[in-house]
Amino acid sequence: ISGPGKQGGKARAKAKSRSSRANLQFPVGRRVGAGARVYLAAVLQYLTAEILELAAVLLPKKTENLHKAKGK
Repeated sequence: ISGPGKQGGKARAKAKSRSSRANLQFPVGRRVGAGARVYLAAVLQYLTAEILELAAVLLPKKTENLHKAKGK
């Protein structure tokens, strides 16, 4: 005789964090409210993407100006 729940039960799926469910890159702490921490991680990810995008736009202009200054 087997105990209850030993046979025929589905295996439990691996736990997935809320930040990974929301496709966020930043890890999320546990001491903040559930909604607030995912929101904060999303804001940080958005701001990081904006800064990197601005840097990519401005970088070619800076190097182009440096090349022009050296050519003179």
